[in-house]
Amino acid sequence: MTSRTDLVARTAPGPVAPVRSSLYQLAHEYRQLTELLADTQEDPQAILDTLEGELWPIEQKTRALGYVLSNLDYLVEAGKDAERQVAALRRAREARIERLKGYLQACMEVAGISKIECPEFQAAIRKNPPKVVIDDEAQVPPPYWRQPEPPPPAVDKERIKEDIKAGIDVPGARLEQTTRLEVK
Repeated sequence: MTSRTDLVARTAPGPVAPVRSSLYQLAHEYRQLTELLADTQEDPQAILDTLEGELWPIEQKTRALGYVLSNLDYLVEAGKDAERQVAALRRAREARIERLKGYLQACMEVAGISKIECPEFQAAIRKNPPKVVIDDEAQVPPPYWRQPEPPPPAVDKERIKEDIKAGIDVPGARLEQTTRLEVK
C-alpha cells in the first residue's frame, strides 16, 4: 500500500512545500492535487486519505477566516448601534437647541427686548424673510401649479425574469445564477 506522503511526493509537481501560507494558494494546490490524483492508478483509499489530509489546512484556514468574519460582523453591528445612538443624541440636542431658542425668544419678546449683547455672543430678534402660506390649495389658480417631471422609464427586471423562466426570449437580457457564501 502506498503511503500518503509517497503519493503526494510522486504526484505533486516539484518538491512539496512544508508551509503554505494563504488559503488561495492552498485551494489552488488542492485543486491541482485532485486533478493529478484523478489521473493516477493508485489505491482509491490512499487517494481519499491523501485528499483528506490535504483538506485539513484548508479547513483550518477557513475556520480562522470564519472567526474573522464573525468578529467583523459583530463590529459592523456594534458600529450601526453606535451610529443610531449618536444620531439619536444629535437629534435630541438639536431639539433642545430649538426649545431653548424658542424659550429665549419668548422671554425677550415678553420683556420687549430685541437685542442682548455680551462678550461671548449676542442674541437678537430678527424678522424672517417672507414666506408663502397656503390657506386653501383648491383656491390657488392653475398658473401657480407646477407638474413634477415624470421619472425616467426603468427596466422591469421582475417581469423579464418571469418571461425568461417561461421560455420567452428577451433581447438584451439573460438569467444568471451566481453563488454566495453563507457563514452561520
